[in-house]
Amino acid sequence: MRKLLLALLALALLAYLWPPRQPGSQIESRGTQVRLYNHATGAIQTMPLEEYLVGVVAAEMPAAFPLEALKAQAVAARTYIMLRLSPGGVQNSRHPGADVSSDPKEGQAWLDREAMQKRWGKVKFLEYYYKIRWAVASTEGQVIIYRSRLIFPAFHAACGGHTENAEEVWVAAAPYLKGVPCAYCRDYPVVSQAAFTLAELDQKLNTNLSVLPAATLPGQAMAVTAQTSTGRPKEIRLGSKTYPATLLREMLQLRSTNLTWQAAGDKITFTTRGYGHGVGLCQNGAKGMARQGKSYQEILKHYYSGVEITTLK
Repeated sequence: MRKLLLALLALALLAYLWPPRQPGSQIESRGTQVRLYNHATGAIQTMPLEEYLVGVVAAEMPAAFPLEALKAQAVAARTYIMLRLSPGGVQNSRHPGADVSSDPKEGQAWLDREAMQKRWGKVKFLEYYYKIRWAVASTEGQVIIYRSRLIFPAFHAACGGHTENAEEVWVAAAPYLKGVPCAYCRDYPVVSQAAFTLAELDQKLNTNLSVLPAATLPGQAMAVTAQTSTGRPKEIRLGSKTYPATLLREMLQLRSTNLTWQAAGDKITFTTRGYGHGVGLCQNGAKGMARQGKSYQEILKHYYSGVEITTLK
C-alpha cells in the first residue's frame, strides 16, 4: 500500500511540474510543424513535430514496453516524418494539404490524448503518457542516417527470429534494410494460426484445391517453390496457381510470411511466426534488447545495418 501511495504521489508531482497539455498549447519544439490528416475527424491538424511524435509512439508501440524500446521507436518515427518533410521526400497525394495521415497503411498511426486515455484507461494514462513523452523529449531532434541521408525506417511488430531483406518484400533493396538475427523473437516467438476450408481458399484465391484428391494436398497441391535468403517462403504454389508469399499473406490476412501449413480433411491450417512484413526494426526484439540493458542506439544499429544516429540542426 505504501508503494502505491508513493507512486501516486510521484505521478501527481510529475503532473504538477509537467502539466497535461491544454487545448491550443504545445509541446516545446524547434519550430517544425506537421500537417496531419486525422482520419478520425476527417480534418487536417497542424501541430509541432514533437507533439506529433508522442501520438505516433503511443499508437505504434505498446506503452508498457521498456523506455529504451520506446526511444528507439521515437527516433524511427522522427526519421520517417522528417523524410516526408524533406525536399524530394515522400509525396502525399491522397490528402492534399497534409504532410502525413493517421492511417498506418499510409505511413504511421497516430493517437490523440483522448484516444490514448480510451486505450489505456484513466489509471494508466498519466504513467504511459509521460513515459512516452519522455521517450520523445529525451531523443529530441535525433534521426537515423545512412551515408549522410535519412533512411526509410521500416518497422514491424515481430519478426519470428530473423528480420527480412527489403528486396524480398518490396521491389527495391536498401543497404541498411538487411535481415539480421533476432534472439528475442527466436526464443519468444509470436505464433498464430488461421484455418480455412478448401472451398474458402478457392473463393479467396481463385484456386482449384477443393477438386483435388486430399492425399495430394500436403506435398503436391501445395508447395514452397522459392525461398528468401533468410529462409522464408517467397513463392507458394496452391493447386495450379503460384502466389508471392507477400500477396498470399495479404489475401488471407495472415500475420506473417514466415509460415507453414498442415492439411487435414477439407481444411488447411496456416501457422505463422512473427507479425508484420519483417523488414527493419522488430518491435518485439527491441523490447527484448531493452530488457537486456541495451540502449536505444544499440537497438537501432542492430536492426538498421551500417547506420548512424545524428541530431538535426
